[in-house]
Amino acid sequence: MTRSRTWRALLVAALAVLSLAAGCSRAQESSTAPVADQGPAPQLRLGYFPNITHAGALIGVQNGLFAQNLGQTTLSTQTFNAGPAETAALLGNSIDLGFIGSGPAINAYKQNPDGIRVISGATSGGAQLVVRPGITSPQQLLGKKIATPQLANTQDISLKKWLKQNNLPIGTGPNAVEVVNIDNARALDAYKTGQLDGGWLPEPYASQFVLQAGATQLIDERTLWPNGQFPTTVVIARTDYVQAHPATVAAFLKGLVASEDLARTNPDAAKSAANAGLGAAGSKPLPQNVLDRAWADVSLNPDPLASTFPQLAQDAVTAGTANSATNVKGLIDVGPLNQALTAAGRPTVDAAGLDQK
Repeated sequence: MTRSRTWRALLVAALAVLSLAAGCSRAQESSTAPVADQGPAPQLRLGYFPNITHAGALIGVQNGLFAQNLGQTTLSTQTFNAGPAETAALLGNSIDLGFIGSGPAINAYKQNPDGIRVISGATSGGAQLVVRPGITSPQQLLGKKIATPQLANTQDISLKKWLKQNNLPIGTGPNAVEVVNIDNARALDAYKTGQLDGGWLPEPYASQFVLQAGATQLIDERTLWPNGQFPTTVVIARTDYVQAHPATVAAFLKGLVASEDLARTNPDAAKSAANAGLGAAGSKPLPQNVLDRAWADVSLNPDPLASTFPQLAQDAVTAGTANSATNVKGLIDVGPLNQALTAAGRPTVDAAGLDQK
């Protein structure tokens, strides 16, 4: 064999080895094998929104209920305007757990079925369609601009589903309803200056529209669901974090149950803590009338209302934000939550079969 042929043979062999190694590496990266318990985590990175629909997070952070239960685990927090941005942070390993809307939670699971789990509920209710005075029927929304917090977030899906059900086209012009995705904090000013005609908004923004800008309520989303209950906010977690640090997750859930217990047994103290939490998170604390109206619209609830998730997945298709309904089997893991509820003397919640794939 000539020297050149020898070198070519060696090169081919080397490339084959490299290719095999790369293939093994990719196989390891895509492995879904459970992560071993590594004990309490040194840090828990928590995401949430500065909204009353995230009151469980606001109370738990503000009153130190999370930190007290986490012990030596350091709690760090990051706030978001809407679910898709928080989903990106979770999937990008920038946070470990997050309070988030049901729509983005389902979308996160669709993107990474092995990497995401809903581990608790947080809030039911707390979303309304508020509009300019004089708009009293769906048809009067034609030619109008209606805000939602972000494309494909929970309120965006709810509005677009409702528009489709009322045979109202989505688009621009006098014969359609224009859906404007805008940060919650900017929506009120845009409404006051005539750039918007209303919004399908979470609390406290719906109450701000009504009490600070003269809007009227057209739809309370609770009226669209059986028994008036739907999961506005749930808690999602990275599966690898739950597996690696079950004690930390259990401690966090004890703090969440304590936050919701405070809201149930002492609503005035809970409201005050949530309002102070808004200020600590960089938002302005709410005037008392806005706080009271917003608080009356929400229910802090550790039950993720798992039975609603197949319908929620289908709603995204109806709304046009998804091409097909996500298979949500395997999304729910309420085992650690039920342990925390049992320890607190409270009833356990049902995964509705969605804890199994």
